[in-house]
Amino acid sequence: MADRYLSFAGTAPGRFLTRRLGLPRPAPLHRWSAARPTLEGGLLHLTAGKSVLDLAPVLARTGLAPDEATGRPAAVVLDASGIRDVEGLDGVHAALHPVVRSVAAGGRIVVLGAPLDPDDHHQAAAQQALEGFTRSLGKETGRGITVNLVRLTDAPAAGSTLRFLLSPRSAYVSGQVIEVGAHDGAADATSAPDDADRPLAGRTALVTGAARGIGEAVAETLARDGARVVVLDVPQAEEDARRVARRLGGIPLPLDITAADAGARIAAALPDGLDVLVHNAGITRDRRLVNMPADRWSSVLEVNLASVLRTTDALLDAGALMPGGRIVATASIAGIAGNAGQTNYGASKAGITGLVRSLAPRALARHGVTVNAVAPGFIETKMTAAVPLLIREAGRRMNSLAQGGLPVDVAETTAWLAHPSSGAVNGQVVRVCGQSLLGA
Repeated sequence: MADRYLSFAGTAPGRFLTRRLGLPRPAPLHRWSAARPTLEGGLLHLTAGKSVLDLAPVLARTGLAPDEATGRPAAVVLDASGIRDVEGLDGVHAALHPVVRSVAAGGRIVVLGAPLDPDDHHQAAAQQALEGFTRSLGKETGRGITVNLVRLTDAPAAGSTLRFLLSPRSAYVSGQVIEVGAHDGAADATSAPDDADRPLAGRTALVTGAARGIGEAVAETLARDGARVVVLDVPQAEEDARRVARRLGGIPLPLDITAADAGARIAAALPDGLDVLVHNAGITRDRRLVNMPADRWSSVLEVNLASVLRTTDALLDAGALMPGGRIVATASIAGIAGNAGQTNYGASKAGITGLVRSLAPRALARHGVTVNAVAPGFIETKMTAAVPLLIREAGRRMNSLAQGGLPVDVAETTAWLAHPSSGAVNGQVVRVCGQSLLGA
């Protein structure tokens, strides 16, 4: 369903009324397309404190030219990784205060920080302060501008993350804190794909629940990036799964993901192995706990969480996920902030977060596979189109971008986490919610 308020707010009368009445003023977002693949403008690189990061080669690969004092940069990167005390935070204000107002509509602000030092509470306090600063700035900027914080130890390992955050692909990702580690093969110099436009070429990606909605968008985006996509959905959706697979040149796999042998059947269907596993399948059975029968509770936990755990374990144990592989699961803002009438759904999606945080270091150490999750907020789908008008409008406006996201926003974030050069991004739960006002 079209967001008529967003369209109206962009007209002259709409701008006048929203300004006078203090109503949300959403800006149309620039999402990736072949015709407009990059942000339109330059990149302003600033530093607060003393930094040891060699960012120039990494920023040069974002597709953004250095901003030459145009007065309206498309993106600003502030390197605050060297700040070690409260006094150093003055440099953050000094660097960004003069330029925030000049960032172009739909632009990007990325703050770079360092991991918290457990042996230096002054450094930890100053670096943690960057999180509160970044989240707060994201709620101030408006005009479709996103603000994110990346904690990193070395610049090359963060290459794919910076390219994502400084591009139209991250249009609905704001207020996030992303930690980028370092490990052998993480740097772009050793893991960059041969074809930058098709980074998943030669790789096989399986997406569950891919016959429609967000899953279909994920499958389409991974196929765009070169992957051979396996479109998995329940047998009842086989016709739709085959339609999607034909369109993408992929493989349909009608299968109930809750089947006890689902993992073994996936491994048998893909004897050459799997490079990307996207757990997207999910259901809702909403009702307040006092009115919720046991079957509505257990069915949601079974589909959304138990099947993910069972299938992941089976595929890892079978060696079906290739070294350098990626697992991306779907969490939800409901699992972070909670939602009335969704105790079952919220529990299942919070469980995904627990899975990611526990499994990620072991899967990387034992199998060379990263494990991350996306956590969508209000995404415009057929399901949300059926939500009553007032509730739907509240969901759309209760974020810093004052609008709902699109399935492609979740898909683009998944594609970044699946990228061959994203090996240093592990154990992260990234919200795709326009910086929802609910939850952290």
